[in-house]
This record gives sequence, C-alpha cells and structure tokens, in this order.
Amino acid sequence: MSATRRTFVQQALAATLATGAGHAIAQQSQPQQPALPPQPAKPKPWYTGGDLIAKMAWLNPPASVSYGGGIVTAKTRPRTDFWRKTYFGYVTDNGHLYSLPVYGEFIFQARVNGQYASLYDQAGLMVRLDEKQWMKCGSELVDGKRRASVVFTHDFSDWSTMDDLSQTEAVYWRVERKKDSLEAQISEDGESFFTIRQGYFPPFVEVQVGVMCAAPEGPGFEATFDDLRLEKP
Repeated sequence: MSATRRTFVQQALAATLATGAGHAIAQQSQPQQPALPPQPAKPKPWYTGGDLIAKMAWLNPPASVSYGGGIVTAKTRPRTDFWRKTYFGYVTDNGHLYSLPVYGEFIFQARVNGQYASLYDQAGLMVRLDEKQWMKCGSELVDGKRRASVVFTHDFSDWSTMDDLSQTEAVYWRVERKKDSLEAQISEDGESFFTIRQGYFPPFVEVQVGVMCAAPEGPGFEATFDDLRLEKP
C-alpha cells in the first residue's frame, strides 16, 4: 500500500473513532428523563346492575315493585317517610329502603327518576346505620318544584335543598363514604359529579347502602332506579 493511501486510511479511521466517541459523550451528557409515576387505576365497580340488585333487600317493602334489565321500579305506600323530631316533632321510619350491607369506604350511585306529584314525594339514595343515624339524598317535590334534597340524621334530622338539575329528567345521585364523612353528589350525565353536601358519619361500622323512596303527604308515586353501581377502593 502506498504511503499516500496508507495515510488516507489512517486519517479516515481516526475520524470515525472520534465521531463515535463524540456520540457516546453526547449521549452520556444528556439528562435522563424522569420516569412518569404510575397512574392510579380507575376503580372498577364492585357490583353493578343485576348483580348488585340480587344482593339487596327491602326495609319496609313498597306497595309494589318490579325488576328487569338492571332497573328497579317501586310504587311507594302513602304516608311514608324517614324523619326524626326536628321542627315537626314526630319520628317516622317507614320509608322504603332497598339496600345491602357495606363496610368501610365506598362509592354508591344510581340514576333516579319518579312521577313526583305530592308534597315531599322523594326518591334517591340512603346510608343507614340504624333508625337514629342515617343520611338520605335525592330529588324531592317541594312547593310544586323538584329540589335536590339532603338530610343528615344523628337522632335529630336536618334538611338542606337546592334546585334540582332537572324538573323532568332522571338525575344521577352518588354517595361517597370517606373516613368519618359522607358526601352527597349529583350529576346530569353520570360522569361529572359535584358535591352538594358533606357531613359526619361514624367510621369503621357496617352500614346499609341503597336506594330509597317515600311519600310523606301523598297517596304514593312510582320511582325508578337504574344504573346502580357500588365501588370499593
């Protein structure tokens, strides 16, 4: 090999080695991108639809009830309610609750509608420890208008209301138990919920959770519940 050709080959090899070393240095000098933390998995329903309904039972059965396709349709009895003492002075505990026992934290929801006709006709959800400690939330007819209503009871009942999300269509209701609290939440589409009430509820005890309806003043009405879901963390 001639000196000129040998020199060219040596120079080309040296350039190649230098380029490789440069790439290695550049790669080493680039900051490492931090690994993204794992995203929490969206909780899956513990029970839903017919599987959930099959595990539920009535406290104070309604006048009539039908089941089908994950839908519960109940006709309330007249003069039924859940209320204790405050303002009215009486105790009424004969409303209709369709529920199952749950321990610890949970999310329970259902889509609720009814043929509300008389004062205080109501349908929604309920969490119940016993006759003196419970919470109910749902749609309620007050002075001819549907209201979103929440009652917490610790021997004495309280009551808060706001405009319902619809006067004619079904509304999604959700209760979420976290630590020593219950949150009542509401949604038009079953996806975007917002909290309308939070209150204390005893922790670390088993409760009954489900759908409720009652007709305190009227002859009774038909309430419909579907899209029932129970989630456990």
